[in-house]
Amino acid sequence: MIKYKILYVEDDETLAFLTKDNLEQYYDVVHCSDGLTALNTFQSTSFDVCILDIMLPKMDGFQLAEAIRKIDTEVPILFLSAKTLKEDRIKGLRIGADDYLIKPFSIEELQLKIEIFLKRSHKTSLPSKSIYAIGKYQFDSKNYVVYTSNEKINLTQRESDLLKYFLDHKNVVLKREEILKSLWGDDDYFMGRSLDVFISRLRKIVANEAGIAIENLHGIGFKFKMEE
Repeated sequence: MIKYKILYVEDDETLAFLTKDNLEQYYDVVHCSDGLTALNTFQSTSFDVCILDIMLPKMDGFQLAEAIRKIDTEVPILFLSAKTLKEDRIKGLRIGADDYLIKPFSIEELQLKIEIFLKRSHKTSLPSKSIYAIGKYQFDSKNYVVYTSNEKINLTQRESDLLKYFLDHKNVVLKREEILKSLWGDDDYFMGRSLDVFISRLRKIVANEAGIAIENLHGIGFKFKMEE
């Protein structure tokens, strides 16, 4: 049986011990108590999921996540933090985190999040289209970038997933809950607000492209309108 490897970064010794002890029933957990040690560990070992506190010594969780994303654009990152401000959660997602869980949390919820990440990142699927034309732009969904010959716009993984979903369902009405569950397995209030942030960024990218728009259908969802 495969035992997936998790990088767990937490400087609270008691919380770290209890969480690691519970997770080790199912996963191979490597614990680090500061951000710098965690980065060095990540550089030398392959992990399936990263679970990061934010307020860490030597290198905080945001800096650590940014460094991890420069090395690996696909490994799932989950923040576990006592920081409850919306701005902190939005910052974490913009950096490229896949989710943000607020302390105190339940082990059951944490394990469920991990399982969703593992199913998403290790599922076998048929090859799908990865390069799309969007007006003057080319969109490379595998490398999370929108570009022309002289311009390059980097996207987060979530923004890239959303843009690809829109393009695969262009000119079709998509319900909010359908988008959230299809892409991220969750349609709770926080993920819904985050979706609005991602859509706002994508709208700015296509704002000057003739015949292309992300239409908001009040109370229903969205339509990515694109002239054929």
